[in-house]
Amino acid sequence: MEKIRLQKFFTDNKIMSRRNAEKVIEAGNVKINGVLARLGDKIDPENDTVEYNGKIIKKSTEKKRYIMLNKPLGYVSTSADEKGRKTVLDLVSDVGERIYPVGRLDMYSEGLLILTNDGELTNRLTHPKYHIPKTYNVIIKGDISSEQLISLNSPMEIDGYKIKPAKIKIISRKEGSTNTLFTLNEGRNRQIRKMCEKYSLTIMRLTRISIGKLKLGDLERGKWRELTPAEIDYLYGNSENI
Repeated sequence: MEKIRLQKFFTDNKIMSRRNAEKVIEAGNVKINGVLARLGDKIDPENDTVEYNGKIIKKSTEKKRYIMLNKPLGYVSTSADEKGRKTVLDLVSDVGERIYPVGRLDMYSEGLLILTNDGELTNRLTHPKYHIPKTYNVIIKGDISSEQLISLNSPMEIDGYKIKPAKIKIISRKEGSTNTLFTLNEGRNRQIRKMCEKYSLTIMRLTRISIGKLKLGDLERGKWRELTPAEIDYLYGNSENI
């Protein structure tokens, strides 16, 4: 079996986060085949023995799953909801493994959502340092002035935080609405909605259509599919091609 980083073994087996795994490895609390582990070590999960604080960590038998869902309106992107609302897990109940949404789309947004039980990939897709751009098709009520478009593409502050510059372009205009693309380099809570509110723009529809080069394509609303090995490699940063 291909070797993996020791900290990934901890996240794969739901022991702790990657960051905490790095800390316990550096603190000298982990051994591989009886030998003190070092940060950067790799293991073969099938044949190597990993000990943490003197206890052997057993390899999880849970199969890793990587799902793309076309989230429809009316579902919340959480595992459970205290208000009893429908969650995206209701749409993937037939997957056969416990999986969790990576990031969120609010109840009134739709489109591409990744769900997985791979903690390492979840960390990679949500950690700011990886800067994976996300693109949204946003239908704005009425027209967007040149001044508003310039402002949306300029540095701005939301909720006391200076957001990374976004890229907004107009795709088409028709009577009563403007079709736009918003590309974000970070995922602040309700960022697009707050950007539009700041410049008195009303959103009629908001759909995430891509995460980096991973595209929603023609996946039907409310349906899911497995990610391909090439797509998983891409999200891990191991390939530029899908």
